Amino acid sequence: MVGAVTFAAGTIGSTLLLLAFFITSVALSRAGKKRKRRLVDIGKGGARDALQVLANGGAATVCIAVWAFLDHAAATSVWFVAFAGALAAATSDTWGTEVGTLAAKPPRSILTGKPLATGLSGGVSAPGTAAEVAGAVLIAVLAPAALLLALPGTGVTLHALTRLLLPVFIGGIGGATIDSVLGATLQDRRWCPACRRECEVDPHGCGTATERRRGLLWMSNDAVNFAATISGAAIAGGIWTLVR
Repeated sequence: MVGAVTFAAGTIGSTLLLLAFFITSVALSRAGKKRKRRLVDIGKGGARDALQVLANGGAATVCIAVWAFLDHAAATSVWFVAFAGALAAATSDTWGTEVGTLAAKPPRSILTGKPLATGLSGGVSAPGTAAEVAGAVLIAVLAPAALLLALPGTGVTLHALTRLLLPVFIGGIGGATIDSVLGATLQDRRWCPACRRECEVDPHGCGTATERRRGLLWMSNDAVNFAATISGAAIAGGIWTLVR
């Protein structure tokens, strides 16, 4: 559904950005698979389920649909920039997570700087942060070409669309940063009494039932990802409104 609506709204242009996120994320998720399978403190692994798809692609899909069907596919529309910003945030966050889990040193809390178990939300590392920047750069660089492909024969030039670069990049980094902050504060965090360690699952990987330690019960990793992509869309769209 996400792919179909995205293609219907912006044909090859919007699909280019969606595939850039999806293909690179799948490739990175397969790197170090043996090590990632040993991460017992986090919940989802393997193939994405429907909630993960909506959390990472739902906001972008709504934005591109509004751009095409309600905003008449205007070249200067804030909705296309918001679409790109949402995917930039999803790409930035996913790249950061996949690369960060392979870092030699454990991550540290984005708020306190204390070491965290690998994979726990709210943690940051130098390799993961570099990957976040690279993911945001990828979508930002592709965004002008994507909009040009989505609007064939309109006379819009690629040079004129380079103004999209900064809003989309900042939206991507901003969304990924908000993801980490929410993961460190409001996301549901649990405690395994047997292993005596924090985790995000119930039961823990060892099979023991876990206890809630902090956060909101409904603030799952999917909810955090959804908030991050909405934030990326809002940040990118807000900056575009100011600079266009």
